[in-house]
Amino acid sequence: MEDKRKTVSQSKVEMTELVLPNDTNMLGNLLGGRLMHWIDIAAALAAARHTNNVCVTAAVDNLSFHKPVRLGDIVLLKASVNRAFITSLEVGVKVEVEDIHTGEVSHSNSAYLTFVSIHPVTRKPIEVSEVIPESEEEIKRYSDALKRREQRIKEQKGKDKN
Repeated sequence: MEDKRKTVSQSKVEMTELVLPNDTNMLGNLLGGRLMHWIDIAAALAAARHTNNVCVTAAVDNLSFHKPVRLGDIVLLKASVNRAFITSLEVGVKVEVEDIHTGEVSHSNSAYLTFVSIHPVTRKPIEVSEVIPESEEEIKRYSDALKRREQRIKEQKGKDKN
C-alpha cells in the first residue's frame, strides 16, 4: 500500500514580491489587504502541494503586524503545512522584509490559516494526507497547531451557544 504521508518540506512555498506604488497607502506603506492576499496565495499553494488538490481558505487565525513594510521593500513569504487533520490543514506563513538598499532582512508578519481540501467534482471536503514533521521546529509547530485547533473549536462552540 502506498504511503500518502508527506513531510513538511514537501509543502514548502517561498514567494517573493516587490512593494510597488499600487500596493501602498498614502503613507507609502504596504496595504494590509495586499499583504493578506499574498499570504493567502502562499498558504493556498502550500496546502495544494500537500494535498495535490485545490484547497479553500476556511479561517485565518492570527495575523500579526510587527512592523510596516515600505514602498520598494522586497517581501519574502515562507509557507508550509504545520499539521493535517481529517479534511483540513493548518498552514503557517512567515513574512520577512528585505530592505533593497541595505540588504537587511527582518521578520514583519506571521499568520496561521486553515484550509479545507475540496473534491473537484462534488465540491465536498475530502480527507488529507498526514504530515510528518522532521526537525525540532517542525515538531513544535505540529504540536502547537493542535493547540490552536482545539482553541478554535472551543471558541466556535462558545459562539454556537449564543
